[in-house]
Amino acid sequence: MMTMLTSPAMTPAKDEQTSQQTHERRKLLTVLGSGLSGTTIEFYDFFIYGTAAALVFPSLFFPNLSPLMALLVSFLTLSITFVSRPIGAIVFGHYGDKIGRKKSLVLSLMIMGISTFFIGLIPSYDTIGNAAPLILIFLRLCQGFAIGGEWGGATTLITEYAPRHRRGFFGTFVQLGNVLGLFIATGVFALVVMLPEDDLMSWGWRVPFLLSIALLFVGMFIRSRIEETPVFQENQKQQQNAPKAAEQKFPILTVLKHHRKAVFLAMGMRMGEIVLGWLTVAFFMSYVTRELNFTRETALNGLLLASFVGIFTFPFFGWLSDKIGRRPVYLAGAAITLIFAFPLFWMIDSGSVKMFMFATTFCYSVGLGMMFSVQPAFFSELFDTSVRYTGVSLGFQLANIVGGLTPMIGTLLLVWSGGASWPISLFLACMALITILCVCVTRESYNDELNEVKK
Repeated sequence: MMTMLTSPAMTPAKDEQTSQQTHERRKLLTVLGSGLSGTTIEFYDFFIYGTAAALVFPSLFFPNLSPLMALLVSFLTLSITFVSRPIGAIVFGHYGDKIGRKKSLVLSLMIMGISTFFIGLIPSYDTIGNAAPLILIFLRLCQGFAIGGEWGGATTLITEYAPRHRRGFFGTFVQLGNVLGLFIATGVFALVVMLPEDDLMSWGWRVPFLLSIALLFVGMFIRSRIEETPVFQENQKQQQNAPKAAEQKFPILTVLKHHRKAVFLAMGMRMGEIVLGWLTVAFFMSYVTRELNFTRETALNGLLLASFVGIFTFPFFGWLSDKIGRRPVYLAGAAITLIFAFPLFWMIDSGSVKMFMFATTFCYSVGLGMMFSVQPAFFSELFDTSVRYTGVSLGFQLANIVGGLTPMIGTLLLVWSGGASWPISLFLACMALITILCVCVTRESYNDELNEVKK
């Protein structure tokens, strides 16, 4: 009798609970889709520029320079985003921490997509002279500004939504955007370079850039459907009656005053990863085609294979970091990078296509993957909710001062050594060592709650 009386009352409550759980799952899936699609689009835009800078921009925009100088200047336009990426991190981080993650992410995606589309419309040097590289540099700065706010925002959004025991795995969806962006960008360029040389240099190279506008609309649609994270909303409520000191009004001041160590640790932890990453996605494109006489198709296929394998390895490493901790996984990736710094180039310099494919794929999908996949969760756990967007973005983007210069540094070291690759290997090994040292002094955080105040 008691069961008959209580069941009707309990059933609606149970149904309501089930409905709430379903709603929360849908929100999480929307957030994951938003993070994945947004970063895929933004990094697609970013990587097609890196590929073009290595393969076609030297002759298109700098034909009045020697081949070597044209390549160096082209790589300089690639790295020039180190000026605008930290600025983007501060600006988007400020508004993301003050008014919400969603609005900043929508704006960053819009700027990135439009900038990339317009790069595909720039007349060459032969048509408008010096105006061509100047327009290219301006749009590149816009790209850097946008991507400065993208990664930190997507990372913050996903990790704040994710359950504590699955933050590492869910955080890899941000990094998968990087991998998928690289895969799609490389695949599109692999098709484009099959065109006759005249067609490639006149209009073919523009196709990957112009296609970005379609991806932009898809990303904007998905991103418009996301909601602010519960962690951010709760933090906003707590701060409504808080004193409005200058550092509370400006998250960057709070970060610089209370989280300087975390910013520099995040920056240092990226050194090995970002140098290996830019060697793989940009420098190798010019190195194997110029120095080893590989075809463009071979170079792009190596990168295509590496990014494809990364689609599977990155989520695994994120999952593993939830089980055994962020530090062991990250340290293993940095150690692999250090150990393979010299063998990487030995295998590539052998001239064997198979060895090139193996070396590129292993170092990118495993060595780099172990570090890169863990970063969203690891870096988010370093900062308070009130400054997380700013702190994560700043630490991540400051590392690009070195990362963006890597292709140019590699080219200069190659010239300095008379074509020998050992100085580049030494440079990579030193950066990996910095990463190891920074991880060693960073505490383990995979059991932390994100709303805890960081000391």
